[in-house]
Amino acid sequence: MRLRGIRSSSNVEDRRGRGGGMAVGGGLGLGGVLLVLAIGYFTGIDVSPILTGNGSGQSQQTRPLTEQEERAGEFSAQVLATTEQVWTNVFPNAFGKPYDPPTLVLFSQVMQSPCGGASGATGPFYCPADEKAYLDTAFFAYMKQELGAGGDFAQAYVIAHEVAHHVQDEIGILAEVNAMRQRASEREANALTVRLELQADCLSGVWASYVDDLLEPGDIDEALNAAQRIGDDYLQRKAGRVPNPHTFTHGTSEQRQRWFSNGYESGSPAACDTFGAERL
Repeated sequence: MRLRGIRSSSNVEDRRGRGGGMAVGGGLGLGGVLLVLAIGYFTGIDVSPILTGNGSGQSQQTRPLTEQEERAGEFSAQVLATTEQVWTNVFPNAFGKPYDPPTLVLFSQVMQSPCGGASGATGPFYCPADEKAYLDTAFFAYMKQELGAGGDFAQAYVIAHEVAHHVQDEIGILAEVNAMRQRASEREANALTVRLELQADCLSGVWASYVDDLLEPGDIDEALNAAQRIGDDYLQRKAGRVPNPHTFTHGTSEQRQRWFSNGYESGSPAACDTFGAERL
């Protein structure tokens, strides 16, 4: 992706380097960290104070960012700026009101948001409570090394996907789906979440169509490969499990690729009505 000369967004909060003077888990070790994360996952308890050492008497320290982190931060700010330009132009025509961009929060290891505690292992996420997208830029390395989803446009797709959730928030879809999920069974709630995620993939494709002049050969293939590698069926197989569609929350690899392509090829949010689609 050609970003030279592209401005960096000012809607970025860089919280990396805070508390970095101490290893994750405050000396718990890998096994201890995994145990704490498991406890948090199954009980719903926010375990970030344990992992960061908050409340343990250890002081938080700051550290300088590495050169790799600096580059990742600049890249993320530039990609965010492209989403701002695209949606500022597209949003009013598609939805009849001006676009209010989100803030991107860059963090390292673990952090707290109004939507709860999170770690870099959970991946990027959007929090509608504060209208901010959260990203541990170390996730880019995880995508490449563990998922085989390398490339700068694969990384840009991840950011565009979280911004797409903000677009959904702006038009009220997030709140509507959340209300429906609270009244639904677990299976039905998962199915609704799949439609939400596939719509975000499609909206990411819409963004990609409007930055086509910045793309290099192979960029779209990078995004499609990333979509394939984060499909629920692929990830469940990678974990040694037989894919169970009733537990899917993001959609299959094929679905994620196809809805991204729908958005890219059409360039229109109207092509992203996953909730009205009979076939996902």
